[in-house]
Amino acid sequence: MKREIILLRHAHADNAAPTTNDTDRGLSARGITEARDAGHWLREHAALPALVLCSPARRARQTLAEALGDVAAQDEQRIYDATAGELASLIDEHADTARLMLVGHNPGFETLVALLATGQSGDFRGVPPGGVVWLELDGLAEPGSAVLKAFWSP
Repeated sequence: MKREIILLRHAHADNAAPTTNDTDRGLSARGITEARDAGHWLREHAALPALVLCSPARRARQTLAEALGDVAAQDEQRIYDATAGELASLIDEHADTARLMLVGHNPGFETLVALLATGQSGDFRGVPPGGVVWLELDGLAEPGSAVLKAFWSP
């Protein structure tokens, strides 16, 4: 079964204050603009997800809200600080979802894209803050199993 995976990396966040927990960092003014632009691109390309899994980090939740508004999403703790393998497993847990969106972080996202698209986990150029990667899979999330359908960067 062909399915699509959309990765939305959180947009630029405020710098962490010495007493601020990393998960509590919110978006900067630049990040708010990036997230809104990402949402515009997603709607313009009819790339709206059937299911959204979002890191519980404040900057990821804010990116999703600015990009897609009041969309239903599931908080998914495993996205925060995940490896490419952990993200691939999470994707496979939702193999029955035609278009799945993950909202989260690097380095996991950029390593996952490289692994799925090229089969090489070290062959990546990065997913910038607010960036969107749209992949098509035919089967499980295995190395080299995805085709890059689109990439957007703010």
